Amino acid sequence: MKIEKCRIGIMGGTFDPIHLGHLVIAEAVRDRFQLERVLFIPAASPPHKENAGLTAASHRYLMTVLAVQSHPCFFASDIEMNRSGPSYTIDTVRELVRIYGAAADLYFITGADAIIELPTWREPERLLELCQFVAATRPGCNGLEEVIARYGDLGACRIHRLETPELAISATDIRERVKQGKSVRYIVPEAVEHYIQKEGLYR
Repeated sequence: MKIEKCRIGIMGGTFDPIHLGHLVIAEAVRDRFQLERVLFIPAASPPHKENAGLTAASHRYLMTVLAVQSHPCFFASDIEMNRSGPSYTIDTVRELVRIYGAAADLYFITGADAIIELPTWREPERLLELCQFVAATRPGCNGLEEVIARYGDLGACRIHRLETPELAISATDIRERVKQGKSVRYIVPEAVEHYIQKEGLYR
């Protein structure tokens, strides 16, 4: 008898702050790929943004906890908070493989623009062997086919495209809106909005 594996989504990002765009993409992928759960994993020290002046990882993690608390299949993970050094995705995926073992299929969820940069990630071929990638795309997105072709059969089998609802939301814009004293209501979850206000972030 064939035993169905548990399907787990991995939603990585800086989440500075997490916003409704992240949640909409994660829900679309969860529904399409029938994921049992989605782990939201804030990058403690993202190697591609070492000098970006990120908000403290503890704040970004707590905002993520607040953002996902009402969804029964969404969970925040501090797995990268508990590791020193740059937050390489390959290290996180290896740790998740160790935790869940052969009983789980992992799906790494990210934007198509990030997938296009996959060749610059640490050990991209090994990443494709360990987990599947879901690229959230929008009409007119270019460059993804070249990356899939670069990795041959592995890319064709392990990189999936999914058009998701397009929301014109960016964390950069949210930070700027808060700095200017503008509202971010209905752009971030209400609990995240209150946390930003309480902690005085982005001012």
